[in-house]
Amino acid sequence: MKKILLVAAALMTLVACGNKKTAENAPSGRLHPEWIYNTVVYEVNIRQFSPEASFNGVTAQLPRLKKLGVDVLWLMPMYEIGTVERKGTLGSYYAISDYKKVNPEFGTMADFENLLAEAHKLGFKVILDWVANQTAPDHVWMTEKPADFYERDSLGNAIWEYDWTDTRSLNYENEAVWAAQADCMRFWLDKGVDGFRCDAAGEVPAKFWKGILPQMKKDYPEMLLLAEAEKPELTDPRETFDASYAWKLHHLMNDIAQGKAGVADLKAYLAEDDAWMGTENFRMMFTSNHDENSWSGTEFERMGDAANVMAALCFTLPKGWPLIYTGQEIGLSRRLEFFENDPITDWSANSYTDFFTKLTAMRHANAEALAPGERGGKLAYVEGVPENVLAFSRKAGKQEVFVFANLGTEPAQVLLPTGYKDAMSGEPVKDGSCVLAPWGFVILSK
Repeated sequence: MKKILLVAAALMTLVACGNKKTAENAPSGRLHPEWIYNTVVYEVNIRQFSPEASFNGVTAQLPRLKKLGVDVLWLMPMYEIGTVERKGTLGSYYAISDYKKVNPEFGTMADFENLLAEAHKLGFKVILDWVANQTAPDHVWMTEKPADFYERDSLGNAIWEYDWTDTRSLNYENEAVWAAQADCMRFWLDKGVDGFRCDAAGEVPAKFWKGILPQMKKDYPEMLLLAEAEKPELTDPRETFDASYAWKLHHLMNDIAQGKAGVADLKAYLAEDDAWMGTENFRMMFTSNHDENSWSGTEFERMGDAANVMAALCFTLPKGWPLIYTGQEIGLSRRLEFFENDPITDWSANSYTDFFTKLTAMRHANAEALAPGERGGKLAYVEGVPENVLAFSRKAGKQEVFVFANLGTEPAQVLLPTGYKDAMSGEPVKDGSCVLAPWGFVILSK
């Protein structure tokens, strides 16, 4: 045990030292990197993104994503994965066997580095999916590290959570695990990645994140940190994450689309979220992602005709940091397999491409009013609208945006303010009277 503690101390010292030159240049009082205030995130499912299912298949489509207008590419886990107790034919991206190697299914390290370089040339930021909660049963640490690197039962067997039988849970009471995780994250930051989306971040003790992230943020001040979690203790950007998941909002949107909730419930949620989570943490808002698509169904299965209006709200609600998942920009209407190769083979542009391209352009054009976190325009409700209409404005600086969203199955008549233009089409509002179709919406800007 004494030897283990000495190793842990040495590793933690290494983590604390970091890149001193970068740390000295870190801006004082910084809440978030400047670049993340006006961004749209795109989640790349590498396995299903091209028939090649490779890094090179993603690189080839970077120009298309540039036209779509997204800014941040979140790559689903691209590390080497385990073979022991593998699920399906290809296994889960989230059962990692070596954090410092790429999955040969996707290509070589050189292929990954080329993808990263080409993405940066086009102005994208690239974040990796970090899986801290567990590893594959055959991760290199299982044999290289002491037994107490993993949680174990009374018989000494490494254990797992839920139905994740292809994984084993790391022991976060052992601070040597903290240092090992930080070392692996820094390996990729040193290659030039721009941050991490941290899988199941709420399943890992908050003391771990608070133990490694403050120094890492000083050493890499432009790094983005997104938590797949909805816990207040992980929402202070000074010591933990810049952004967190708006899971409750997502499920509420599904309920509204299915007639189980309404505008009053959404207003109550927004007030509660402000009080509970604060305003400085960005809230990633989405109508789909890899979990929802594969396990709960496409946005069309869950939301039906309401899918587009819910997407529009993700792009305009306060604190919102919008996400587009692989295939949404072409209206993909099928669930993607999780443990098998199930590629999208036709990326031809269509009405959904136009819709999401206009949404991203609208978001960028109104970056001041729609900024997430503490900078964006505060929510002000528009009174005198029908019960099923959510109508609000957000104003910051010289920008003001109005949103009128019909969250019901019947047409709704509203009176629009004049002197504005349709933020999606650019057409001026000439006649304030407007009938919103069921699940219809309009976004206005100066």
